[in-house]
Amino acid sequence: MKVKGFFAVIAIAIVGSWLGLFIAVPNVLVLITSFLENDPQGFFHLQFSTAAYHQVFDPLFWRVFLHSFEMSFKAMIICLTIAFPFSYWLCQFSSKVRGWLLFLTIVPFWTNSLVRAYAIKFILGKKGLVNSTLLFIGVIDKPLKLLYSEFAVIFGLVYVLLPFMILPLYASLEKLDKNLLSAARDLGANGLQRMWYIVIPLSMPGILAGCLAVFLPAMGMFYISDLLGGAKNLLLGNLIKTEFLSTQNWPYGAAMSISLIVLMAGMLFIYYKAAQHVQKRGEFDV
Repeated sequence: MKVKGFFAVIAIAIVGSWLGLFIAVPNVLVLITSFLENDPQGFFHLQFSTAAYHQVFDPLFWRVFLHSFEMSFKAMIICLTIAFPFSYWLCQFSSKVRGWLLFLTIVPFWTNSLVRAYAIKFILGKKGLVNSTLLFIGVIDKPLKLLYSEFAVIFGLVYVLLPFMILPLYASLEKLDKNLLSAARDLGANGLQRMWYIVIPLSMPGILAGCLAVFLPAMGMFYISDLLGGAKNLLLGNLIKTEFLSTQNWPYGAAMSISLIVLMAGMLFIYYKAAQHVQKRGEFDV
């Protein structure tokens, strides 16, 4: 028992040190930088200032933010539309088959998302797979302009983030008591009614978790927009990257980063409250 407790303490210490060094400390430094004064020559002055947060209310920031929000929301809805029926269908198989299908689902994680973004350029380019196929079968006369558009950015976000929607949904749907569906069928409920009144409410924690796992990272994936979207389809991450690397206005970039973190924290709080509500409602119904 003592040896087991010792290894538990060591493991907790290693994980705690890792989180503190590579997550807590950088975020604290970003927070401190956001309250400093900008210096084009040396990145920032060691002087307290809230000017960076005043710049957050600049129309340019909100224009990019709203456009980024819109594209991330569309990607989230598309991921949910694809992942929910797939996850529900996945749960109908035996555990062995499900294991293989889940394995195929997470295989893309083995490849860097940047490499996959370059693969999308090959698929959507003027001489890419989609245009070549459509030209070959005679559907179109000239290549479609798919790259460097909002469609390409959303396609890339869905392609990269779809597994993050599937896994929470699968984890939630797998726990679904099939006796409830059988009882509803015996009571005369059709397939749509069983889905609406039983499956969706009981899988709501997975739906919310998947939506957050897609929506929040989507707003910061600047490399997707850089490679696929062009100058008119920026994500919030692009603006933050530009302020740090090109404009070298570190306080403003840090202030935008903190604003995004606050947004994420707010949405996580909403998820926590919604999950609590679903759990209490389920207990009450029982």
